[in-house]
Amino acid sequence: MRFRASIQNIHTFTKFTASLSTLGHIAWVRLDEKDVRFTVIPEQGTQVWSVLSIDTIFETYTIQSAAPNNTINLEVPLAPLQRALKSAQNAIAANIRLTKKDSIPLLSLTITTMTMNSSAPSGSAGFNGRNGFGENGEDGYDAPDEFREESVELFGARGQDRETTVTQDIPIRVLAPASVEGLHEPRCREPDVHITLPNLMQLKSISDRFTKLALSTESSTRTGFTSSASGPKLELSGNMHGCLRLSLNTDSLRISSLWTGLENPELDPEQNSEGEAGLASHPSTRMKELGDSTGQSEEGWATVRVEGRDWGRVLSVGRLGGRVIACFCHEHALILYVFIGGNETGVGESVLTCIVRVRKDE
Repeated sequence: MRFRASIQNIHTFTKFTASLSTLGHIAWVRLDEKDVRFTVIPEQGTQVWSVLSIDTIFETYTIQSAAPNNTINLEVPLAPLQRALKSAQNAIAANIRLTKKDSIPLLSLTITTMTMNSSAPSGSAGFNGRNGFGENGEDGYDAPDEFREESVELFGARGQDRETTVTQDIPIRVLAPASVEGLHEPRCREPDVHITLPNLMQLKSISDRFTKLALSTESSTRTGFTSSASGPKLELSGNMHGCLRLSLNTDSLRISSLWTGLENPELDPEQNSEGEAGLASHPSTRMKELGDSTGQSEEGWATVRVEGRDWGRVLSVGRLGGRVIACFCHEHALILYVFIGGNETGVGESVLTCIVRVRKDE
């Protein structure tokens, strides 16, 4: 079993893992010859099913496995991976490979940096030396303090440069194919509304403000959510006329924010099993006959209720900067498709899918 790759887009990879780590601690990573898949399935909250084309992150990429379809399945702790990648932001080269030390499988990240003096390279700043699943190496692994450094002095016109190689090892688990064959993305019915979201960082700012406002009123009055453990519920609605509405409705508080002029992407007939006829009877086609572009009509909205704090974590994927399409299944599910790296069409696109847990009225 072999895996080795050079990382060509360290910034995207770092932001990607940072987004995932806000939603869960462990990721199932599936490597094969076509793409790289990261799946996060926490006990509570939003699930993430992402498919990255190899060239979105990697340049050279080599994989060899005796498993069917030349596949390697790994269980990877996200926080140590994020820390290791963050230390490589100023690297001139970065490589990752699957290896083993003292019978412990590892993802080994090798970073090469260039400095102008003899001080420690920027890639090592803030390294805490603990790369296991927990502080004491939970899940059966001792977390080795791996931080190996090699330096080569280079002399040039500007004076003395120092090339430094730093290796950080991340303990992982190699999963048997049989242990993951039952994992698959949840199936949802066709969406009632699909709409391109506004800037996610702006949406996150407003959502967090609504959530904090609801929490601040909890101590003084009875609010619309059942318990402080579940947290306040936000109501998110969209229509097929480019409108998105975020609301907070409690016994003592009613506030909302409205966006208009957003895009409702056209559906592709080739992606529908019934072609053009299928689109004619699609729920979103029927929803176009209701409501208006001002957002003032009460008709034509598809609505879901989400737990405020979980929704705020989901919106952290806005740091990836790609286009985000939200699909509303009225009072059932909310699915976000995040297109990574600006490559929204064609072969080799990378998509992160967030399946948001919808809160039910209790």
